[in-house]
Amino acid sequence: MLSFVLRRILIAIPTLLLVSVFVFTLQKLLPGDPVLVMAGEERDPEVIAFLREQYRLNDPIIVQYFHWLGNVLQGDLGMSLRTRQPVLELILERIPVTFQLAVMAMSFAVAIGIPMGILSAVKKGTWLDYVANFVALSGLSIPNFWLGILLILLVSVNLGWLPASGYVAFWSDPLRSIQTLLMPAFVLGTALAATLMRHTRSAMLGVLQSDYVRTARAKGLRERVVVMKHAFRNGVLPIVTLSALLFGELLAGAVLTEQIFSIPGFGRLIVDAVFNRDYAVVQGVVLVTAVAFIAMNLLADVAYALLNPRMRAAQ
Repeated sequence: MLSFVLRRILIAIPTLLLVSVFVFTLQKLLPGDPVLVMAGEERDPEVIAFLREQYRLNDPIIVQYFHWLGNVLQGDLGMSLRTRQPVLELILERIPVTFQLAVMAMSFAVAIGIPMGILSAVKKGTWLDYVANFVALSGLSIPNFWLGILLILLVSVNLGWLPASGYVAFWSDPLRSIQTLLMPAFVLGTALAATLMRHTRSAMLGVLQSDYVRTARAKGLRERVVVMKHAFRNGVLPIVTLSALLFGELLAGAVLTEQIFSIPGFGRLIVDAVFNRDYAVVQGVVLVTAVAFIAMNLLADVAYALLNPRMRAAQ
């Protein structure tokens, strides 16, 4: 297993290098000049020349890239042009918010999507199957921003059960923190639940037609044991990979949902950075997001190997 993990890490290194090249090059292609923003309204030529020299913008692009990459490897993602704070500090402030939202949204997705997928597969062709498919298609079709606004009007404005927007740190007030994220987590979780439901149903339908499932039923085992112990344990393998990728997508930030509920997460950070042409923040957020995706993919591979005896035997 250790050699398997090490091989996956070695494969991830060139991927990260390619991502770093893409992130750095994309920043150079964006319109506008950050030096002019930093120079202020007067735009004194001496100040502009000083800033270009300070930030090594007069060097060739390849030199600039390796200088930036060297700083990144040392944990220095640059300085925000707007707030004059280190980018790493800004990202570390937003990571707990986004991580908590992602965990809660993924909990909703798993709790809703997987049981519905199993039920739909077991009851294929019945009214329960049609209802589950209708709910899944509705979850995929309803825009997050519309569902979020509807929940705010119904749950917060009319019923007054939950706060309409804002965020409270978990370590400050755990109960209030969960309350502020319940609605946005549900909004994100329903869309992911629909995806998980469809994939779980497809995986279970294939497994339920297998010979060993028919053998288990012929032996007189209860249907619940056949479904959960024999069918689901084999059908869950692709769901693990999908769940890890969906969780990585949540860590990247849900832009519209965070804007609607005024949550200070990754989504709002990158939107503000783009509008303010804060290129260092954009680079840092995209790079951290790419690392999160690769890390979740690595965890999915490890989980897949742990759940699949044939894969472990091949190591």
